[in-house]
Amino acid sequence: RERDELRISNEEFKRSESPVPRPATRGEGGERSEPGEGRARRDAVLSAEPRSHKVNSPSMRLTLVLLTRNERPCLEIIFPQIPAPSPAAGYDAIVAVDGGSTDGTVEFFANHGIEVIGQSRRGRGDGFQQAFANAPGDAWIFFSPDGNEAIADLTKFRPMLETGADIVIASRMMKGAINEEDHQFFKPRKWANNGFNLMANLLFRKEGPYVTDSINGYRAITRKAAERLQLDALDYTIEYQMTMRALKHRLKIVEFPTIEGQRVAGDTGAPSIPTGVRFVKRLARELR
Repeated sequence: RERDELRISNEEFKRSESPVPRPATRGEGGERSEPGEGRARRDAVLSAEPRSHKVNSPSMRLTLVLLTRNERPCLEIIFPQIPAPSPAAGYDAIVAVDGGSTDGTVEFFANHGIEVIGQSRRGRGDGFQQAFANAPGDAWIFFSPDGNEAIADLTKFRPMLETGADIVIASRMMKGAINEEDHQFFKPRKWANNGFNLMANLLFRKEGPYVTDSINGYRAITRKAAERLQLDALDYTIEYQMTMRALKHRLKIVEFPTIEGQRVAGDTGAPSIPTGVRFVKRLARELR
């Protein structure tokens, strides 16, 4: 019954929509190439545009996007706690974007009536791209069902989006928030995150409040904002790229404090040092 209700809810929610155009192309050998020509001109034009204060539609349609790769053990614990789509839940549909799971994750979703969008390649950024192109809705809430992100916060995104936010971020760094390292004396990940936050704000923020958590993946973005930013990062730097470009183009970013939990099973797929190097490279690319 639960599976049928979710399937019907998602099917009723869908309608014909124009997907967000993907910013990169593939060469004759199948390799992905970034569109360099015209990028500087595009950024200059978008940066010069006035910041929009338009209020979004109060009836905007939201989709909860579950990002997974081999998360079956976590899903067994987390998924039963995720509310079915409804006005009270704060979203109108649920889809999963999977990065090639081999542990039964896709089968788990099928058994629970959740549509699965398969990635064309591995990488968190490609997961975002697949959602932009294939998931319905006027905005998407991105959620990793591993225990790090608070399910209770899912209802907080819609009011902020409907009152004009282009991007809403659940911040682990602002007053009232708790980072998973806050109980430790040494907080290497938190310190690194705050360093990247500082650089993004200093280099790209033209107006608006200081963004306290430029990297966290627990966030929502409107379809219009995704179309405007033309994100092309394919890895874990996708959220950082999103924040930097949103600051550069004067989009409205709203944050609320969240409590970051611990993974309920398995290990993280993003080792700290290699991931940090990628963030440095991403920052350098956005400065070009």
